[in-house]
Amino acid sequence: MRELHRDHGDLAALRESEQQLVFIFNPQLNHQVLSDSKLFQSRFFALRGPKKSALRRLTCGLLTMNGDEHKQQRRLVAAPFEKRAVGIYHESIASLTDEMLDAWQPGGTLDLAQEMTVLMRRVTSSILFGMDQMEIALEIGEMLDPWVEVNHQLSLGAFLPTEDFMPRYEGLLALAERLESRILDLIRVRREAGQLGSDLLSQLIRGHDVAGGISNEQLVGHVAVLFGAAHMTSALTLGWTLFLLAQHPDVMRSLFRELLTGVHDQPLPAFDSGKGSVLDRVLRESMRLLPASSYSQRSNSAPMQLGSLLLPRNTVIIFSQFMTHHRPDLFPNPETFDPDRWLTINPSPYEYLPFGAGPRLCLGAPLALVTMKTILPRILRRYRLSVTAGAEITGRVVSTMLNPIGGLPMEVARQDGRFAAAPVQGNIHSLVELPGFSHARRAAA
Repeated sequence: MRELHRDHGDLAALRESEQQLVFIFNPQLNHQVLSDSKLFQSRFFALRGPKKSALRRLTCGLLTMNGDEHKQQRRLVAAPFEKRAVGIYHESIASLTDEMLDAWQPGGTLDLAQEMTVLMRRVTSSILFGMDQMEIALEIGEMLDPWVEVNHQLSLGAFLPTEDFMPRYEGLLALAERLESRILDLIRVRREAGQLGSDLLSQLIRGHDVAGGISNEQLVGHVAVLFGAAHMTSALTLGWTLFLLAQHPDVMRSLFRELLTGVHDQPLPAFDSGKGSVLDRVLRESMRLLPASSYSQRSNSAPMQLGSLLLPRNTVIIFSQFMTHHRPDLFPNPETFDPDRWLTINPSPYEYLPFGAGPRLCLGAPLALVTMKTILPRILRRYRLSVTAGAEITGRVVSTMLNPIGGLPMEVARQDGRFAAAPVQGNIHSLVELPGFSHARRAAA
């Protein structure tokens, strides 16, 4: 995407025979595409599978719905994610975080990316499905990651077929069968438990049982997509944020002083009013610099003109949070981690869009923010995390999400306020200007 933007500007297309992918790279085009959900429709899963297949049912969730169906189903699943509801989860999030921290050993080394993934699977399982369903829910979470990844890999393969496409496609269909089977087990166990609770799964089951509510296919699709989207993006944001803090001691010291005041001991709003706390600014800046969701896509429901391009119906149009967030005209020195920039800037929803924008703005955004603002203070008050010196930190977009390939190796110490950065290798230097290591960045570039 960076090469396309450099060579062709804010609107670019990749063409192969009769097929094309269109890329948009500025806020004006973001606004045009994301604000008109009737003309520009969601197609998160380009590969849906045969009718009546498990793969088709698993991709029947909100991310692939459009029009009136999307509006109706979004209303049915929205309640647990609303701002007034998210505060009730504070205690369970804090408890699960403390369980993780109790297992950490000062003087040891751990993969922070893996730790955050497991933690967010547990948190998401608790919030969406209830603590009593943790074992099955965690198994589903482990299956969801490869299912989403393979689906997106093969979506490109369907666009430009390779020799191994069909064997991998058959493997995806088999994985979908196993994943759906465990989701159905989860639904069955929740029903057999007797009285339905206040968790999302119980609400979905109620919606399913009401005529005209949620179909069998939609029930399976909602569970898969909502669970996957909730735990993957928050885990990545937590990992990248803790990495950035470890590599920016001055910012970490400022945040630590704030943590010592106790201001973050109680449930917090998703985003603070005004210019926000240091923690608020750190999260905003982390999601700008290394956004977990780095791109997504739409398709036009009718032929149209987009800028200089005439688009046939169903053209894939890709917008990128990463590319928009790294525009120097919007965010000066865009590769610099500078939380204090948020003291003076106020970007529009189409300039800063870590959760998307427009009618399809992520309904889980308030819950995700409250979750991260509960977890981060508990980690940072208890432990000092340092990146393992010489570690290779490489970011790569997998299934639309910016992943630390190879993990985030961190050394754990009791919190003593002695913060220091460490030299690292990898392409992270082409994504972030790490203080004191600009020579490594130039070499990587």
